[in-house]
Amino acid sequence: MDIRKFCILGLALAALIAPALAGTEFLYGSPDMSAAISGTNEFVPGTEVPVTVIISNSGTNPVMVVDPKTITPQDPPNLAKLVNAGLSAGDAPVEIRSDAQQIGDIPGGVSKPVTFMVKFNKDAPAGTYDLPLTLKYQYVDWTEQDDHGSFLRTNYLNKKVTLPLKVTVKSNVNLEVDEVSTDHINVGTEGYLTLKLRNAGFEHAQKAVAKLARDGASPLIPTDGSVYIGDFNPGDVVECTFKVSASNDAEAQTYPLDVMVQYEKSNGEKETSDTEIVGVPVGGKIDFAIVSSAATVHPGQKATIDVTYKNVGSATAYNAQARISAVDPFTSNDDTAYLGDLEPSQTAVAHYSVSVDKEATVKQYGLDSEIRYRDALDNSQISDTMKMTVSVVKPDPLAGALTNPIVIAVIIAVLIGAGYYIYRRRTSE
Repeated sequence: MDIRKFCILGLALAALIAPALAGTEFLYGSPDMSAAISGTNEFVPGTEVPVTVIISNSGTNPVMVVDPKTITPQDPPNLAKLVNAGLSAGDAPVEIRSDAQQIGDIPGGVSKPVTFMVKFNKDAPAGTYDLPLTLKYQYVDWTEQDDHGSFLRTNYLNKKVTLPLKVTVKSNVNLEVDEVSTDHINVGTEGYLTLKLRNAGFEHAQKAVAKLARDGASPLIPTDGSVYIGDFNPGDVVECTFKVSASNDAEAQTYPLDVMVQYEKSNGEKETSDTEIVGVPVGGKIDFAIVSSAATVHPGQKATIDVTYKNVGSATAYNAQARISAVDPFTSNDDTAYLGDLEPSQTAVAHYSVSVDKEATVKQYGLDSEIRYRDALDNSQISDTMKMTVSVVKPDPLAGALTNPIVIAVIIAVLIGAGYYIYRRRTSE
């Protein structure tokens, strides 16, 4: 091989091998930390939201020395080690629900996210606030290599820096319920719910509409759940009346309902207030019971049965009308009776005309009976089915004879004859 080619090849190999074996010494550099909120920094009073913060390290190592006798340090001076991030409220009207968090090392030119739960106070005034973000970390202060190049000593400094994160609390309606009143809300009926609503916020709301909504599986259901308010300015109190129905499977107790206000802001933006949960008391259901004793009839008889009904519920039943279901061996052409208005604990008597089959078995029978009525809002309702007891018994022979027209005629004739005989005997003496 030509000696010149051999030398050139040797120099090329040396150039490749030397950097690989050489160490890097960083003359200076440090982390440069910054932070910013990811996404919007505008929040609504009364909400609890996750706030994600992007923490960035823009620190550089501007001067490096490559020396084959130098040991490359494990950590460059612009590395932020063991970063701990903690968010505090400062003077902002918020509550930080998350503790400080360890997010590890952040090299220069790298960003890492960290999320905090933040609760914005319901009565937070609109405005821009600073949330202090405190970062604690370590970084390389200096490195020292021994004279023999066998070991490297590194000194770390602790650093603490506080960065302001700007958040904006939006102007909003802060809804508060000052008073709850009800009228005729009972189990299985419809009634009125009246709420006094107050704007405790700072927004001058326009075209405001108060709305009711069912709360989960609550048995209370709004049937007329929107009321137009119009202008709803800070400090305003408005009275809104809604129609609400309570399902038949409810109990006499207090149930939740959701109320909110939809409105337009001064800039035309549509907004919805925070949702308030109100407790609505529900009265007991309207219920009836048959309080009269069992009626007694005879086979083959046409009889009038009197039944006494009592309102054992908690509200008045209006225009009540009772009905029976006649089944074999009974028939009826008059199976309904008007009872009128029945207040709680009030009774009324219904009269039914029934015919009993002459082949009817002697025993007790249960006839279904129900009452159709109207509630306080004039809604038609039907009561639970009740059992009316009717006893079919054998007629008394003597009583039957005394009710037979022929027997009665004979008895009358005998009485007249006896009377005439006595009269004639007295006049002949």
